[in-house]
Amino acid sequence: MPFPFLLFNNALRPGCGLLLIAALSQCTGSATSAGSTQAPPAVTSFNQDWQFVKDVDTTITASLFTKTGSTAQWTPVSLPHTPRIEPVVTDKQQWQGISFYRKFFRVPAAGPGPRVAIEFGAAMHTADVYLNGQKLQRHVGGYLPFTVDISRQTKYGEENCLLVRLNNQDSPVVPPGKPLKGLDFNFYGGLYRPARLIFSDPLHIANAMQANRVAGGGLLLHYENVSPQSATLHLQTDVQNDAPQAQAAQVRIVLLNEKGQEVARATSEAASIAPGTHSQIKQQLSIVQPQLWSPDQPYLYRAVVEVLRDGKVIDRQETTTGVRSIRFAAKTFTLNGQPLRLRGTNRHQEYPYLGYAISDNAQYRDAWKIKDAGFNFVRCSHYPPSEAFLQACDELGLLVMDSAPGWQFFGNAEFQKNSLQDIRDMVRRDRNHPSIVLWEAALNESDMSKPFMEAAHKAVHEELPFAEGVYSCGWLDYAYDVFIPARQHLKAPDYFNKYAKDKPLFLCEYGDWEYYAHNAGFNQTAFSGLKESERTSRQLRGQGERALTQQALNFQEAHNDNFRGPAVGDANWLMFDYKRGYAPDIESSGVSDIFRLPKFAYYFYQSQNGPTEGRNGFGKPMVYIANFWQPTSSKQVVVYSNCDEVELLLNGKPVARQRPDASKFADQLAHAPFTFTVPAFVPGTLKAVAYRNGKSAASTERRTPGTAHHLQLRYDRSGRDAGRQDVLFVYADVVDANGTVLPEATNSIRFALKGEGELIGDNPVRAEAGIATVLVKTGLEKGTLQLTATGEGLADATLKIETK
Repeated sequence: MPFPFLLFNNALRPGCGLLLIAALSQCTGSATSAGSTQAPPAVTSFNQDWQFVKDVDTTITASLFTKTGSTAQWTPVSLPHTPRIEPVVTDKQQWQGISFYRKFFRVPAAGPGPRVAIEFGAAMHTADVYLNGQKLQRHVGGYLPFTVDISRQTKYGEENCLLVRLNNQDSPVVPPGKPLKGLDFNFYGGLYRPARLIFSDPLHIANAMQANRVAGGGLLLHYENVSPQSATLHLQTDVQNDAPQAQAAQVRIVLLNEKGQEVARATSEAASIAPGTHSQIKQQLSIVQPQLWSPDQPYLYRAVVEVLRDGKVIDRQETTTGVRSIRFAAKTFTLNGQPLRLRGTNRHQEYPYLGYAISDNAQYRDAWKIKDAGFNFVRCSHYPPSEAFLQACDELGLLVMDSAPGWQFFGNAEFQKNSLQDIRDMVRRDRNHPSIVLWEAALNESDMSKPFMEAAHKAVHEELPFAEGVYSCGWLDYAYDVFIPARQHLKAPDYFNKYAKDKPLFLCEYGDWEYYAHNAGFNQTAFSGLKESERTSRQLRGQGERALTQQALNFQEAHNDNFRGPAVGDANWLMFDYKRGYAPDIESSGVSDIFRLPKFAYYFYQSQNGPTEGRNGFGKPMVYIANFWQPTSSKQVVVYSNCDEVELLLNGKPVARQRPDASKFADQLAHAPFTFTVPAFVPGTLKAVAYRNGKSAASTERRTPGTAHHLQLRYDRSGRDAGRQDVLFVYADVVDANGTVLPEATNSIRFALKGEGELIGDNPVRAEAGIATVLVKTGLEKGTLQLTATGEGLADATLKIETK
């Protein structure tokens, strides 16, 4: 689970405070004392009824903590929140400065003992937290959660004011450290992940990062002796006693399968924990005939961990867990004892307009798209992602490289200290995810010192002190377990082919820089007539068929070449287009654009998966025509498929039925493309039929686009329907009378919304390659949204979105 404890999702109601069940009674009632608590902790969303202001006097005064005393123009907001809606393309950098978030709330009157804490999912990047005018804590670092204990400072039964002062200005001591104007990505700002208010007993499962103990805090899971016949789960529970007297605690573990059926359980002996100390209670469970976790079958068990005092449950955490074993060796990666080639991509977590402040559902949809595109691996470039994204990787079957914040910057001693703390906190937060197989305990493309790399590698292994299954990695071939260079890091094009060390090699980036600017790839002679801008992999979706074909060919060529060396896998650069600090334009080497719309390369990678259908339909037989079939289109029609043969038909008449291409640019691929030569352009319908074992397995059509006629509306589901307080991409397709998207249409489209929701982004907006995109932020309550799109000379379109 992304956050611990039971989540009741009760919102704060004005004038009433919190409605908490189990641990707390009524808004005006009292919590039970520590000695008689009989229920697990209550956790409530702390995302509503915030106020926000930026670019004001930075002095902390008493007026900031009163509703009437402050002269600042506070704006009502909810979390996640970004300080400014950022334009997609602009000559101005993202907003940087000082901002304030405050929230007035009530905590029911309580007797002595209950623990009250607030957990922030992330805050960019230096956060000072105050309660009722008193500074409680400073947190440095913008990508990982932190918890503030407010038990002693809270005014029970009265109104409290929580204030967070945020600074996202350049800082050489806060990773990634490099000034934004020279950074290859944006880090945005705000309280951009969810927050939660937690009520628990003084005797509780410690928060892993708040405890700040090596290999301690929270829950620590590890599997040994994994096979289809059996596995052993080792589980450590770190129990903290903040009560003024010693407490006797037991820990009960129940392991449930996906149907909710009990698989195993264990209960510890009672341990006496002295006041102000903790105890790490270690247990193990034997699992008979476990369902093993893998990308094709990402089976998740549920571990329910309860702390008991006098036989009564006083704390409880649940976490999903996957039974699997991994091993990196020279030239080989094995999962559950079987070799697996890692076929990956890189991902920046930003959204257009909102930056990092997106919903958990939106995080899930990104993971779904990566999986749908045919990848089994994702590198979290260049910082730890949302916990919701990692949970989605667990559920969908994506292997992960978790990455510390860093890019082309190595700072002073304070910076290095903060970087090492980030590495430890990253491992502590994410250590129980079965999807994570590599820990990038390095600062990407930074000239790190040897002592720092040694300390970073050591930190990973101290936090995960197991004999096997733990691997650090870094872009320099020094202290780390796995060497992860990018192709552009290599001294010669065939350097990685000659890499003869026993250290495992994984190519963490390829397909972009080696085709960028003057270094335009390996296959120079075949494309000698192209301009440099046409050779690069940095192609926007609206740059046309030739550009998208070139990008896809670049990725194909480099990916194919990567198989010739000893690498255990590779990750292309990258999945989604994104914005950069050092340039106003979009970095466009994504296989999908910034609005998550796929380019041709998306389907090249999709064809490398399958054709055996796995969970959620990933890997099923597919076929895609990478051609718009209009008068300017190439008569060399490239078709991507994961099947044995493809037949191409034009207006119902066969062009050819072929096996995959046999060329030096496709001879290593799992599924090479199919290139057809059509004698002449004839308007109409191209149809591709893919065959597997002689039988039709998939088909697709591409129609010559006609005249713009009307609009069609749809929203991106990607495995998750619209939820409350969700963020959705809504697409308006400019189509002809037959419903074919016009790939060169740039019509101006205006959107209108009815219902509890908000349009985010440019409005009107011009279509790119026939599709105009707007973001819709849904409201707090479930209901129906009605979206209308209009464009001059086009019939309108209306879409109803049901939020659940």
